[in-house]
Amino acid sequence: MMKVGIVDDRFIDLDKLEGIVSQLADLELVFSTQSAEEAYEHIKKEEIDLLIADIEMPNLSGYELADIIHSHALNIAVIFVTGNSGYAVHAFELNVHDYIMKPYPKERLIKSIERLIAKTKTAEIKGRLYVKQKNDIHIVQKKDIIFIERTGRSTTIHTKAEQIKIYQTLNELEGELRERDFLRSHRSYIINVHYIKNFSLYAKNSYVVTFEGIEEKAMITKEKVDFLQHHYF
Repeated sequence: MMKVGIVDDRFIDLDKLEGIVSQLADLELVFSTQSAEEAYEHIKKEEIDLLIADIEMPNLSGYELADIIHSHALNIAVIFVTGNSGYAVHAFELNVHDYIMKPYPKERLIKSIERLIAKTKTAEIKGRLYVKQKNDIHIVQKKDIIFIERTGRSTTIHTKAEQIKIYQTLNELEGELRERDFLRSHRSYIINVHYIKNFSLYAKNSYVVTFEGIEEKAMITKEKVDFLQHHYF
């Protein structure tokens, strides 16, 4: 089930979006609002997979909302439904899924959403990590990996539910985790940026990383903290 949020400052356009989303069985409408600021508050508190947004709105625009999603590396697809074609080039720099001009037939938006659902299912199949553990092969969902730690001659994958000890090196695993979600934070660690909770100064050039959902911690260099702040946050 794909979770959706919609925002448009014009009620008539918002009502049309609600009607289209409600027709699709694979969608769950999480929020519907005429305020981009309110949409942003929902995004901070609730998990969604797709944001359908107008661009030109009072105060915070839909483009600025998509820029926040992009700069924070949030795993949220964006479809712009707008009456202004002037943002098209800049919008695709933010890697939006689609840019639909008003007025539009409902079939245009439905086909766009269906393409996204198909694309997401394909991405989920590819989003697995195959790791060797003695005579076994583990299949780990990449989205469940919080961080990976190298200790001595073994490597531990920390997930939401378990710890998996393997013997592949971080260099080998890093080649399989080139998505924007993962960062080689230290010579002994690869971290998933979406689970980061806090950085605590450990030494002059390094920090301890704490994560959402687990007590185990990782290390990150000052250089990589600066990189995260510039490119992600």
